[in-house]
Amino acid sequence: MTQVLFVTGTDTGVGKTVVSAVLARRARDAGKKVVYVKPVQTGLAPGQRGSDADFVGAAAGVDARELLRFPQPLAPAVAAELSNTSIDVDDLAAQTLACGDASDLLLVEGAGGLLVPLSKDRTMADFAAAIGARLVVAVRPGLGTLNHTALTVEAAACRGLAIECLVVSGYPGRPGLTETTNLQRLRATGLTVEVLGHAEGLSVEEGVGMLPD
Repeated sequence: MTQVLFVTGTDTGVGKTVVSAVLARRARDAGKKVVYVKPVQTGLAPGQRGSDADFVGAAAGVDARELLRFPQPLAPAVAAELSNTSIDVDDLAAQTLACGDASDLLLVEGAGGLLVPLSKDRTMADFAAAIGARLVVAVRPGLGTLNHTALTVEAAACRGLAIECLVVSGYPGRPGLTETTNLQRLRATGLTVEVLGHAEGLSVEEGVGMLPD
C-alpha cells in the first residue's frame, strides 16, 4: 500500500522543498520506490528550469513530477485566476494519486502554508484531505515558530488531518537560546520532531548538493 505524505509549512520559504528532497532520498536509500509530486508550481514561465520538481528529482534521484504551472509567484488560486483559468481540485487530487501507482511512497509538496487557497473555496488543507495524506510540517527554528506551528497544528486538527512529524528546517550548528528553547517546546507537544540542520541539508538557491544519510 502506498504511503502518502503531504509536505506543508508554517509559511512560504520555510524549507518545504529541501525537506521533501531529504525525505525522498532517505526513502530511496531504504529501498523504497518514491514518487515526488508538485501539484502546482507558481512563479515560473512554461519551460523555465528551476522548479521544485527539478530540484527534488536531481537532489534525491527520484521520479519527480509537476502537474500545473502558473507564471505569477502568487498563491495558486490567484495565479490561476490571473492566467484566466481555475484549478479543479478534485481532478488535481486524482492526477496526483495516479502518479503514485505502484510506488511505496508518494511525496506531495504543497505551496505555502496549509490554508493557502488552491481554488475559490478550497485550500491546501482540503487538497491534503482529498488525497488521504498525513502531514509533514516544515517549521522554522527561530523566533515566531511556536505561534506559527501551533496555528498550523490547530488548523490540521480542526480538519481531521493527521501529522506525521514536524521538521525543524535550517537548525543552526550553534543554536542560541531561542532555537534551543523553541526545540524543547516543539518536542513537548508530543508530536514527532525531526531536526534538519544547514550542514545536513541543502539549499534550493545553492543548487544540488549532498543529502544526509
